[in-house]
Amino acid sequence: MTAARVSPALPRRIPRFPGRFPRRLPVRQVLCLLPLALVAVVAVRHWSVLTEGFGKLGTGEWPWLLAAATTTCLAWVAAAVTRQGAVVQRMPVFRLLATQFAAGAANHLLPTGLGASAVNLRFMTVCGIPLARSSAALALYILAEAISRVTLLVALLLAFPSALRLSTLLPEGVVGPLLLAVAAAAVVAAAVLLLVRRLRTAAVSFLRTALGEARTVHTRPARALALWGGSLAFPALQAGGLVAVGQALGLQIPAAYMAVAYLAATVAVALVPTPGGIGSVEAALIVTLVAAGGDAAVATAVVLTYRIITVWLPLLPGALTLGVLVRLKVI
Repeated sequence: MTAARVSPALPRRIPRFPGRFPRRLPVRQVLCLLPLALVAVVAVRHWSVLTEGFGKLGTGEWPWLLAAATTTCLAWVAAAVTRQGAVVQRMPVFRLLATQFAAGAANHLLPTGLGASAVNLRFMTVCGIPLARSSAALALYILAEAISRVTLLVALLLAFPSALRLSTLLPEGVVGPLLLAVAAAAVVAAAVLLLVRRLRTAAVSFLRTALGEARTVHTRPARALALWGGSLAFPALQAGGLVAVGQALGLQIPAAYMAVAYLAATVAVALVPTPGGIGSVEAALIVTLVAAGGDAAVATAVVLTYRIITVWLPLLPGALTLGVLVRLKVI
């Protein structure tokens, strides 16, 4: 009598049902497409501005418009130089430059400063810089850029005291309440830090790290030069772009006055949490250019054309670059 052959046990297969959701959400693929979706939303919301701006673009002198586009590209280089100057560790040059281009698009899709900060923070951590040091470098960059922008504005106002008619910018009686609101916000922030121990501890730890990073950066002349040189060049190039557009469209005010108008407007809208300043920047620039002595209609055309060159034309390729960098895990 022969023994019965026993077939080996086969692993039990789990049936797949059609229409069943995947176990893992493709988060990175969704993040790659998200910038393009946001571009579409922003474009639809500002469609009238886009159509009018592109119409004005065709009426300008092309050599000056090309100069404005060149200053826009150089501003990304200046931003990359400043970012490198804020950290001791050397970062990949081409990836750093591509990240600044992508960060510009992110900055126009999210509330002011958050998009670029998030992209650069992620890039630094991917480069191997610890989160605490990356956050300190980000704070140092923001501080250097703000100091440089205000310094340029003050220097130009001292050199050209009649560049802006301040009476047309601030309604009568608004300065006192504005200063009172700023003082109240500072008092509330100080009280919160004093009363909430965990928040105070975190703030002190971050401040200690930031001061240490700033001290280390300034012990290296090359890094300090990159930090402050780039942070000065960045707003200067942006202002130069507005001057070039003003020349292209025949805005009849001196170039220095246009630069003052740009710096004053961008300092003012830094406190307005709109995506990339879209809307608030246009309004502030028109007001400051008129306050500098420009015609309202020509100033409006200049601002719309300038924003087309610096914001809307780079927005789609910047969003595509952002998606590619996410896909390649650069950020």
